[in-house]
Amino acid sequence: MTDFYDQYDQEDAVSARPREAAPPPSAPFILYLEAEEQRAAMEGLACFVRDLLLPVYGREVTSSSPWCPRWWEHLEAVALLHGLWLSWQELTGPNGGLTGPAIWHRDYLGPVMQTLRDPSGPFAGCRPGGHRPKETPVVEEFPG
Repeated sequence: MTDFYDQYDQEDAVSARPREAAPPPSAPFILYLEAEEQRAAMEGLACFVRDLLLPVYGREVTSSSPWCPRWWEHLEAVALLHGLWLSWQELTGPNGGLTGPAIWHRDYLGPVMQTLRDPSGPFAGCRPGGHRPKETPVVEEFPG
């Protein structure tokens, strides 16, 4: 039987980094993708939100902690959730290290969920069973 620590270099035992850790794959940010690539990324993101994020971390929806059942119609939410999903893949995967999940919870999950669920956040005005499009601020044309 192979000892757990046999797969690690002695020098890396403290940080628990595998000997030949491959660099994480690069994934284009979802807002930069087009057509089929964006659709495929949205399907993966929807799976992450539906099957992992909300069942494990989705707290009750209240007026002080809103959630939109049509979250994908809020670009800010899509951007935040995509970043959360990418960081989850990197930090909880085989090369994430032993503290990867703790780092993900502290540095990514908490801040993103706090922003999303804030009463003045992207889901402001949305209610259980009801989506309300958010009005974006007016931007005047740059005079230059």
